[in-house]
Amino acid sequence: MSTHYETLRHTSAYAEAFGVEAPAAASELHLWPRMSGFFIRAPAAPQAPLAEGEGAAADAAPSRRRELVPAQWGLVPHWVKSASDGKLRAPKLVNAKSDLVSTGTAFRDAWLQGQRCIVPMAAFYEDDFRQGSKARPTRIARVDGKPMGAAGLWARWQGPDGEELFSYALITVNANNHALMNRYQQPGSEKSMPAILNEGAYDAWLNARVDKAKEFLRQYPAQSLTANPVETKADKVPKGWLE
Repeated sequence: MSTHYETLRHTSAYAEAFGVEAPAAASELHLWPRMSGFFIRAPAAPQAPLAEGEGAAADAAPSRRRELVPAQWGLVPHWVKSASDGKLRAPKLVNAKSDLVSTGTAFRDAWLQGQRCIVPMAAFYEDDFRQGSKARPTRIARVDGKPMGAAGLWARWQGPDGEELFSYALITVNANNHALMNRYQQPGSEKSMPAILNEGAYDAWLNARVDKAKEFLRQYPAQSLTANPVETKADKVPKGWLE
């Protein structure tokens, strides 16, 4: 289960990789539950039909089809009674299993209402327990270093006084048989990974019919990912120390 991911370091990367207007400021580089990040969704307002011959122009300006929204990582369902209640639930709602998104109480409404999104990330982190009981954080990114767009769900909570909170969750897929991801997470547990979307499928994912949307939730090819253990202070040998 991914509870830590890395956002895009440069704001210009949002426009370059996802065709959205760059934010005024980047979010924190490392995100954990309840922190503020970004998701990308289809425009809230319906677009006017394209006139004949406008298709190419529309393809050249993808920002008209997608928008970047600042939000909390950790879904806050619309039915929670207070923002504080939603924030308490959020750490358990940062990931939505692909096989439960349409039935789970917390995610069902967002799924059925087509509130799908793309979560931009440079990398995500998983724990490696293969060297013993102590977890070794591992950074997982694309081999080519390009940003990844992970499938997600978003929600909008509104309080009785008009208080508004946007939030989102990553959608994960089973990775028990994935050549790379089956090495990580707790031994004996079900392995999972974010459902990373193919770049050419971004708009199709955002606009697909609900009954077709699960077709986009697949494992990302192992050969396209690289995993690197994260160095910590404890890993460094003190200067002058000899074995």
